[in-house]
Amino acid sequence: MTTVPELFGSRVFDDRVMKARLSGNVYNSLKQTIEAGKKLDLSVANAVAAAMRDWAVENGATHFTHWFQPLTGITAEKHDSFISPAPDGRVIMEFSGKELIKGEPDASSFPSGGLRATFEARGYTAWDPTSYAFIKGKTLCIPTAFCSYGGEALDKKTPLLRSMEALNKQALRVLKLFGNEDVKRVTTSVGPEQEYFLVDRAMYEKRHDLIYTGRTLFGAKPPKGQELDDHYFGSIKPRVAAYMEELNEELWKLGILAKTEHNEVAPAQHELAPIYTTTNIACDHNQLTMEIMQKVAAKHGLVCLLHEKPFAGVNGSGKHNNWSISTDTGVNLLSPGDTPYENAQFLLFLVAVIQAVDEYQGLLRAAVATAGNDHRLGANEAPPAVISIFLGDELTAVLDAIEQAVPYSGAEKKKLKLGVAALPRFVRDTTDRNRTSPFAFTGNKFEFRMLGSNNSIACTNIMLNTAVAEILRRYADQLEEAADFDAALHDLIKETISAHKRIIFNGNGYDDAWIQEATEERGLLNLRTTPEAMGATLEPKNMELLASHKVLSETELRSRYEIQMENYCKTVRIEALTMRDMARKEILPAVESYVSTLAATTAAKKAADSALACGYETKLLKKLASLVDTIDGRTEALETALVKLETVNGITEEAFAIRDMILPKMNELREVCDEAETLTAANYWPFPTYGDLLFGVR
Repeated sequence: MTTVPELFGSRVFDDRVMKARLSGNVYNSLKQTIEAGKKLDLSVANAVAAAMRDWAVENGATHFTHWFQPLTGITAEKHDSFISPAPDGRVIMEFSGKELIKGEPDASSFPSGGLRATFEARGYTAWDPTSYAFIKGKTLCIPTAFCSYGGEALDKKTPLLRSMEALNKQALRVLKLFGNEDVKRVTTSVGPEQEYFLVDRAMYEKRHDLIYTGRTLFGAKPPKGQELDDHYFGSIKPRVAAYMEELNEELWKLGILAKTEHNEVAPAQHELAPIYTTTNIACDHNQLTMEIMQKVAAKHGLVCLLHEKPFAGVNGSGKHNNWSISTDTGVNLLSPGDTPYENAQFLLFLVAVIQAVDEYQGLLRAAVATAGNDHRLGANEAPPAVISIFLGDELTAVLDAIEQAVPYSGAEKKKLKLGVAALPRFVRDTTDRNRTSPFAFTGNKFEFRMLGSNNSIACTNIMLNTAVAEILRRYADQLEEAADFDAALHDLIKETISAHKRIIFNGNGYDDAWIQEATEERGLLNLRTTPEAMGATLEPKNMELLASHKVLSETELRSRYEIQMENYCKTVRIEALTMRDMARKEILPAVESYVSTLAATTAAKKAADSALACGYETKLLKKLASLVDTIDGRTEALETALVKLETVNGITEEAFAIRDMILPKMNELREVCDEAETLTAANYWPFPTYGDLLFGVR
């Protein structure tokens, strides 16, 4: 039986494989490219390609692909076989350095937001040597960046790598001021916790809303939901446990550090959490994780739902982006140590993050803006749309002491006594965790909890990395000119706390009073929907931020705005059309059929005995007949709104029209259809109910 250490990374062309298969000179040259950004020589690329091909073929691969992340939000790949014709009629297996370094997929067929015209087809994929190649099925997958013929980024990896380089550059400047001459590189690390639902495939296939949109557009609340909290961390059902076991094995083969698995709060909801790794690799791994989750589910007769809000009235699924900054010498720059008050370097990086989140809160909100996430944010299982930072009692007290220029007495660490002699005593953390905070400090990292479960983590980390890089740039400019570094450092930290403490909030983010305080008293943004949030990307200060650090040009940023808004419009249109079809072709016929049965039963009773009152049937008939007319009317109203939408010009105007005109009509139609479900006999209802879906996997 293969052990986990033997299994882990067995499908990855990682450092172990490279050391074994490359000559010393080639290996060292490649490592210089990976770690220091040294230009890759073609002779080195040829040697790497040959070794990569031999290893892949030995492991059953027949094809290779440049695996990239276009602006669709998912991954893309075009497979080419290794075979090349030989003179004697046979074939040989070939793969060159040029094929490794560069590919040429069709750029016109991917979203570009106007960067590429339909007839401008040429695009390039470029090997990213910082992310290991891997085998998926029978294909060698080479992680790559994707750009247009003119050099514009058409993917999510390119700006992510740029943002990491921007933060590295500015962080090194700051660290040198503290005497850290041995630090050569600073990287950000991420551990994205992934939530998801599992439903039975046979039931899924009977619901067109799940098939077309990934979420249920209709569904009455079942008698039992998540009220008892009995699913959270509960015993994992055998069928789900078998799925999780195979999922872990497939992820481990690809070197993905899947660590934790458990049941989440909602019925049928679960979570997987990995160990932290470099942000670029973490992004690649999370995209792979979502793909493999769905593939493995199919093998177990299940469907993995990654929509942010697949069930109304039930907790949605998020993706918690645990983010930290580390040096190549092994120092976590967000680790307070034992005495955070005395750790000036930590405090400077801490206030840099605070200032970055405060100044660029709109960009962070826009990074998680989708039609699906609009249903989740603020829905009492996810953070509100208002961004704030939770620091906890001790760090807040430290910052207060610095701002007010008073001594900090320190927080006493207490031992917890559990009241049972056999149980150990352990030191209690100096602060609790806040599950309602969008951006929470959790010991040595920040947890950004606003991402929807199917979001790429690239967008969030692009904005976060770049915002922090900008603040560090300002700090370095100021401190490098200071005559007295210590005095200037103290004043800088103190002034930053005073200027940006409005973003710090340690209380209940679900409280309506907080939303009022945040917006009316503190002046924080409350961008509740995608059309509002995406507007932040086009604010001059935000465009200047991304352009000045060479992360996204104004043209690239505007293209992303167009793509996100267009995706929002298309998503809601598809949902509206699906609702119309389900109401017309499934719900109305089902209710009408039940009404006919009731009417026949009533007539038969009266014919048998004219004195029979038939009170139950008559009353129900009246209700259902009225509901049928209302469903028909509201379906027609939705259809009329969709026709009217065709007259709206401009993607921004269309997005706001959808928000204000289409979504309310969809909610009205859903309301009456869900009421009809509660009154219609179960054997007449045309598709599985919430109860069937949420409790159908045993």
